[in-house]
Amino acid sequence: MRRRFAGMSLLSALAAVSLGLAAMANAAAAPLAAGPAPAGGKHAVAVGTGGAAASMDLDASRAGIAVLKHGGNAIDAAVAVASTLGVTIPFVAGPGGGGFMVIYLARTHQVVTINGREACPQACTPTMFTSRQTGQPLGYDYASDQPLATGVPAMVATWAMAARRFGRMSLRTDLKPAIGVAERGFRVNFDFRQLTESALPLLRAYPASRKLLLTRSGDPLPAGTLLRNPDLARTYRLIARYGPSYLYDGPIGRAIVRADDHPVLTPGTSLVKRRGIMSMSDLRSYSPQLQAPTHVRYHGLDIFSMPPPSSSGTTVGEALNILRGWNLAAQPRATALFRYLEASRLAYADRNAYVGDPRYVSVPVRGLLSPAFAATRRCLIHHKALVSPVAPGSPYPPYHGCAGTSTSRPAAPAREGLHTNNIVTADRWGNIVAYTNTINFFGGSGQVVPGYGFLLNNEMTDFDFAPSAPGAYDPNLPAGGKIPRSSMGPVIALRHGQPVFTVGAAGGATIITTILQTILNHVDFGMPLPAALAAPRVSQTNSPTSLAEPAFYHSALRQALTREFGERFTLATGPILPLDHYPGDATGLQVLRPGLYQAVAEPVRLGGGSALTVHPGR
Repeated sequence: MRRRFAGMSLLSALAAVSLGLAAMANAAAAPLAAGPAPAGGKHAVAVGTGGAAASMDLDASRAGIAVLKHGGNAIDAAVAVASTLGVTIPFVAGPGGGGFMVIYLARTHQVVTINGREACPQACTPTMFTSRQTGQPLGYDYASDQPLATGVPAMVATWAMAARRFGRMSLRTDLKPAIGVAERGFRVNFDFRQLTESALPLLRAYPASRKLLLTRSGDPLPAGTLLRNPDLARTYRLIARYGPSYLYDGPIGRAIVRADDHPVLTPGTSLVKRRGIMSMSDLRSYSPQLQAPTHVRYHGLDIFSMPPPSSSGTTVGEALNILRGWNLAAQPRATALFRYLEASRLAYADRNAYVGDPRYVSVPVRGLLSPAFAATRRCLIHHKALVSPVAPGSPYPPYHGCAGTSTSRPAAPAREGLHTNNIVTADRWGNIVAYTNTINFFGGSGQVVPGYGFLLNNEMTDFDFAPSAPGAYDPNLPAGGKIPRSSMGPVIALRHGQPVFTVGAAGGATIITTILQTILNHVDFGMPLPAALAAPRVSQTNSPTSLAEPAFYHSALRQALTREFGERFTLATGPILPLDHYPGDATGLQVLRPGLYQAVAEPVRLGGGSALTVHPGR
């Protein structure tokens, strides 16, 4: 089953961006007890002091600002934003999912990360997504619709660790804004209805999902409907009172396991055929991990990001190492973009071949991020596009010339859910958080946990279903307790030890190229961060063609890349469709000077986001 819906033309939408960037203004922040945000109140850019927040939703961004106003820091604000997104955009966020958090700690001038990604239940095996009858991999869409694809939810444990280790307030306080929104409700808008339509068949398959998110007849809620979620408010209150153990070793956990392993289905549904394999011991044993970030140098910047099992830090880092061999700013734009596409192609070949959960496989992070290894990849880029799939390099020393090219079989690009969100927050003390989180597909597994008001994830289909060839090495096959490889991984850039900007994105495998292209737009091409984030995107993931948004596909640049360099492109047909072939929405934040922030959200993709500051103005 493919989850799709109709939307406006991205070409016209991005044209509106260029006309509207100059008019973007700051949005007013709300107190902790504020009611639902007025319709149409979102602004994509906000400048001010005292702290900032940007996300894909106004109520969620307001929750972050409320916590900042009441003494919380950027970490507290990120938890408030994420938990509120679980209320207002439950199709991409909430207690049933997981994510990666990158944090700059101003007091110690240190970047740390939290790996809060979902884990496979202990009953997982390398062949769990193959057919027992044929031995062939299951269809990706079919597998993603099954409770078998649900991993151990990680979000609540991540929030608790972040608040306990780095916050100034308690998890209980950080959850208050989300509880308020869930109890009061919010008005369903056009974007929410579109997201509902994308997951409609699966939502109809579960009575609890139908009851919360659909009309009695099983249709999307009409725009303007006041949607309350008292079950999720109760869930957050229980976690606030008793802590995360109420989920990982308590009644909420038992409800999750029961829903996954013995789902209650709507009579007559035919979509759901493979039950889950989760146990309470899987929940009890789950713990997020503090990890050191990846780090590369680029044009005087220190670029920090997520380490494996995220593939973003190593892939963005390798591509930047390749690209730093040229002065892109001095080159014709078509030449610079050709090199961006080819660097991405080569870095993705290495990502697919080597990156997985480092607790289970050996990931050559040092080699992948070595400038010397990057030189062995750079020398493969000449004047014509390489033919994908290109072979991976050999990220093991010694590195000589182009001898880094491996003779191993190229790994096939894996399918990956695109339906994610990125949060950025900052505070008056200078702390910064970039937090990408998700439940995978829009609507995740499609199943609301009965009585608790949140959707479960279907993240385990981020594993490879089978090696590229029988017996071939594959670092991303399922195993009990293993975390699937992910493209999520925001970056924080520092100059002389001080934060300069951060950016993160949604979009599955295109997260990496969205972050990379935004960095190039901003650092190499001199675009202001809002323009760099809004600019039309093109993504190369070691595929035969590069995915291009319409405004890029129909541009003279695309024609020049095809004519002069032999690049080939596939057209993405809208800002929110097709869901499995679209570079997703992004958010970013720039430090204009100490204490003065520019928060940036998407102006149009997925309906646009919301950027706010505590004290608007310069």
